[in-house]
Amino acid sequence: MTARGLVLAAIAAAAAALVAGEVYGAHAARETFEILLPLGALTVGAARLLVLQRERAGGLRRQVLLAAALVTGQLLVAVGLFAWLMLVSHMDVLFTVLVVAYSCLLGLWAARALGGSVLLDLRAVRRGLVQVGEGEREIAIETRGRDELADLARDVERMVERLSVEERARSAADDARRDLLAAVSHDLRTPLTSIQVLAEAIEDGVVDDETRREYAARLAVHARAFSGLIDDLFELSRLEAGDIHWTMERVAVAELVEETVDAMRPQAEAGRVVVSTELGQADAWAQANPERIQRVLFNLLQNAIRHTPADGSVTVRAEQRDGAVEIEVADTGSGISPEDRAVVFDAFVQGNGERARSNGSAGLGLAIARAIVEAHGGRIWLADAPVGTRVRFSLPGR
Repeated sequence: MTARGLVLAAIAAAAAALVAGEVYGAHAARETFEILLPLGALTVGAARLLVLQRERAGGLRRQVLLAAALVTGQLLVAVGLFAWLMLVSHMDVLFTVLVVAYSCLLGLWAARALGGSVLLDLRAVRRGLVQVGEGEREIAIETRGRDELADLARDVERMVERLSVEERARSAADDARRDLLAAVSHDLRTPLTSIQVLAEAIEDGVVDDETRREYAARLAVHARAFSGLIDDLFELSRLEAGDIHWTMERVAVAELVEETVDAMRPQAEAGRVVVSTELGQADAWAQANPERIQRVLFNLLQNAIRHTPADGSVTVRAEQRDGAVEIEVADTGSGISPEDRAVVFDAFVQGNGERARSNGSAGLGLAIARAIVEAHGGRIWLADAPVGTRVRFSLPGR
């Protein structure tokens, strides 16, 4: 910095000397250079010292005043030297000094006024940052200028807005995590408690052989439910983490739907629910992993059958639409209330405001279905239904 300043001072002194030489001759050029070069070097040195000693200079306003005083002092010294060495008349010297002093005084006042305005904007930015530190997120920083400080104020406001959005998202994630942990704890505790009670009864030997066999069968049922819940949780966590290693292939949608419905028909008949298909296009194809899409259909059909009363019906439809395949599972059950529609695909949600159910479902079926469909590049949603519930999902066509 100092070297560049000295080079600049030397070039400026040489240029001034050339101008003086052109007008008044070589003697004037030499004296101009001899006056300006040392004065410029001293000014550069003083400015460098001021920069190095900023911590001792005080506030920004005082620093601006010191810089202005440095310029003013240089100007007064230069005028005095020129007046003395150039043999200017005493009257000319007096008036020149008065004019220069007057101009310097006004220059110092202008520097102080400008510094004060800059300080006001700096204080406004500082107050905004203090408010952020105290927890406020709705701040507006008013600045007088349209300069870098105004840009800084706008950057601070945008930063606070992003911080507020991230905090809300983090808070929502924390709430969801707490709800998830509570639901998982509930659903894990139910089979574990039953297993513990049955195991203690068998261990104590207070039951006869027939009851012991019955308890052992119940233990197996609860163990399978426990294992199924763990598997579902593991699969959902992998899907949400993007840990997916599937082989995609060209899938005949009609064949996959018929196969899945046939597998679910005994369960539906046990509850006196009629399951049927309506396949408008038998040659519809999708680019998908057949096992995973069949898991989606199983989850949707199980959910539909569970919530459909006896003598009701469940219908599976599939059609090609706009380069994609849409599959629908519709039932004639009680439907989903408006307040539950927004969260029905969340984990541990049953509907009717219930979570972590004890009706044989852990509430992960629709959440897993959504994760699988979205991993395929499709989407899943609730379609409007005059009666019951219609769940539709789309897959990329092929």
